[in-house]
Amino acid sequence: MGLFAGHRDAARRRGALLPLLVLLLGCGGAAHAADTVRVGKAIAVAFTFIQPDIGKAAGVWQKYGLDPEVIAFAGDAKMQQAFAAGSIDFALGSGPSMAFAVKGSPVRAVAAYMGPPVHMGLVVGYDAPIRSAADLKGKKLAVTTVGSLTDWLAQQLSIAQGWGRTGITSVALGTQQAIYAALRTGQVDGVITNTDIHREFEERKEGRDILNAGSFVPHFITEVIFARTDLIEKRPDLVQRFVNGFFASVAFMKQNRAQTIDIAAKAMGIDQDVTASAYDIDMPAMIDDGRFDPSALAAVKSSFLEMKLLDSEPEDDALLSRRFVPARP
Repeated sequence: MGLFAGHRDAARRRGALLPLLVLLLGCGGAAHAADTVRVGKAIAVAFTFIQPDIGKAAGVWQKYGLDPEVIAFAGDAKMQQAFAAGSIDFALGSGPSMAFAVKGSPVRAVAAYMGPPVHMGLVVGYDAPIRSAADLKGKKLAVTTVGSLTDWLAQQLSIAQGWGRTGITSVALGTQQAIYAALRTGQVDGVITNTDIHREFEERKEGRDILNAGSFVPHFITEVIFARTDLIEKRPDLVQRFVNGFFASVAFMKQNRAQTIDIAAKAMGIDQDVTASAYDIDMPAMIDDGRFDPSALAAVKSSFLEMKLLDSEPEDDALLSRRFVPARP
């Protein structure tokens, strides 16, 4: 009887351990499935950088086993410094900032997701005498950082007006807060900024939107996804999951306007009407699968020389990797 009792006790112990083993195995699988990735944004408030937030709120990232931790920066240059320090894994930044890869930043662009810069434009002071781009000669425009997309657009606007690259002066002020303060106090005549802010300026009677950048830059890659080169080499599966999840988030945004506007407005802390306006302007320009358009890429390469970021046009492999596109959402 003692022997049988011992067997029964052992069986009971095994039975008690079984649920615990199942729980531990389940937790282990969940931990493996939900990889935390650190995702940088070139600036905090921009509808074109909202995809990680949308995907998280809509449960998209869970399907790809990812949990993005979003970190905002004061411009592309600061974000590239974070890459160099190993502080971020992926980032959303401008096409021109691909030049940082040639200069030694440990990154490559792995997908393009915005075409022409329809989400960027020129805002001037509300009471300023400036009525059109023709009034900007010799004026100062605030941009984020030297060599950024906003800096390049200011130069392209000057060229489009026939003044060369120096007809308009770019003033690099870094953070959006510093840029807005400079406009309010008249330290600059205008701002090259994103559409998310245009209507907000107008509603507060602090600025007027007078020009969309897509009107003078019709072919371009405005925004790209960056990944650290060590992740591309050692964890291509993780990079592919991020790219796929990102474009699945874009697909969700295109299919769910009202929900996207609601999530984005809360995430950015701006008015829903302003966000709705940004949605209607930006979404048609969002690329569905991440592929790099050759003519648009050629325009970006030309911008490197025009901005004096590089001395010669680089080979594609120095800037980007096409192995992850077209995306498979």
